[in-house]
Amino acid sequence: MNRSSISKWIRKLGLKKGDIVLLHSSIHAVGPVDGGADTVVDAFLDVIGAEGTLVVPTFGKLGIITEIISSRKGAVKSCHPLASVAAIGRKAKKICAAHWEAATGHGEDTPYVRIAEMGGYICLLGVDQDRNTTLHSIEELLRLPYLKKSREITFDTPDGQNIKKSWDFFPGPHRDFIGLDKILRESGKMKTASIGNAVIRLIKSKDMIETVVEHAKKHPDFALCTNPSCLDCTLQRAAITRNRLGKESFKTAASAALAGKYVPEMIENLHRCGIDNVELDYINGRPIQMLPSEKIKQTVSEFSSENIKTISMRLSAFPDDLSEILKTASDAGIPEFVLPFPLRGDISRFLKDAGVMKIRLSFFNNENISSGMIEKTFKDINNPDTSLSFSPAGFTRAGETPFLASFSKTRLRKLMSRIYVEDCLFDGTPTKLANGNSEIKELISILRCSSFSGIVVLGPLNRCTATLEECTSDFVSLLDSM
Repeated sequence: MNRSSISKWIRKLGLKKGDIVLLHSSIHAVGPVDGGADTVVDAFLDVIGAEGTLVVPTFGKLGIITEIISSRKGAVKSCHPLASVAAIGRKAKKICAAHWEAATGHGEDTPYVRIAEMGGYICLLGVDQDRNTTLHSIEELLRLPYLKKSREITFDTPDGQNIKKSWDFFPGPHRDFIGLDKILRESGKMKTASIGNAVIRLIKSKDMIETVVEHAKKHPDFALCTNPSCLDCTLQRAAITRNRLGKESFKTAASAALAGKYVPEMIENLHRCGIDNVELDYINGRPIQMLPSEKIKQTVSEFSSENIKTISMRLSAFPDDLSEILKTASDAGIPEFVLPFPLRGDISRFLKDAGVMKIRLSFFNNENISSGMIEKTFKDINNPDTSLSFSPAGFTRAGETPFLASFSKTRLRKLMSRIYVEDCLFDGTPTKLANGNSEIKELISILRCSSFSGIVVLGPLNRCTATLEECTSDFVSLLDSM
């Protein structure tokens, strides 16, 4: 391989005089070249000419070709401690100007987006899409929810100022840009060929951005891998889920039992799913009312230290005396108590004690009570501070259609403060969401129509058919299908 033959292949691929090209490269992939990396650089410059501009990223040790271009006479370097480039050619200064002043490292007013706006190309010589820095531009332009502010860095500006700055929406750890190669190839916008042993890819930067942005509308996790062992991508995907659920009028929570058996396991799974609210029902495989007061308070504290809010405590059975466990909930800062029907004992005293402790009381239904009996019970209680935690699966097991009858033909909708998203058949067999007789899709749809501001709990019955991660994914898919 020599300068002339390399130039010939570059021209054949589509580059010409006056073009702007951002080059990512590996000389080792090319193989033996007369004159080495300098020859490759000269070949690109021969093709684009004095009117063109050759750009390379320089924010790390990115290969000998990058080093040669950035050290050549006349090279212009952008000022940025985390995302810099170097350029040679007519538009080098315009591309590199005031990079550090941009709000993001790779988005608007940066060399990467300017190249696209100027009609420039991206060329990958012997490297894959994981080296394609402009794909970070797409993440930043879309303001993807997993992006974070960069660390603050002290550096000198071109005019000699010593400043400290950070950049918004900065890309983090692992990415899976490799998977985008197929999409770009099938779009017909990217050309491929070989120079020596190296595969070379060429695409207009603007075309690439538009193609991937369109793909990202349906796949906001386009840059993340699906390897469950990759914690980086798992937590970044969780941020997407958290953002998605945050767009709903309701608050999403998960049953502690669905999240795991032990508290550390629950915390990890909640983080992996992007859910920040938990309802305490079972800890260490035991109903919450079996645990000592100190254990409950310790559990709430552990969740809080991991930015997980304990929104309620749900008992599996109605106790003879609520006083002690109400006090535990109050001491732990748990704002709501969820109890099963049918009610027992001196309800008026329970309500009074809860009111003094500023704890809200809610009651959930099961197979032992009909919607009509629940209406009558609430009428007898006659307390505006109580509410219904609506269990569609409970009504299903009781022989009712949760949406068509229990919800639509009663006043229960006016009493609801939460709904348990879990599904089953009429015979009580648990199913995955929207695969049973509990009319989950219909209920969620109608609640969204009135901007339901209560709590949607991914309930404990789901653990019979799915993990928390699977259940969360099913729930988000259900929301997106409506």
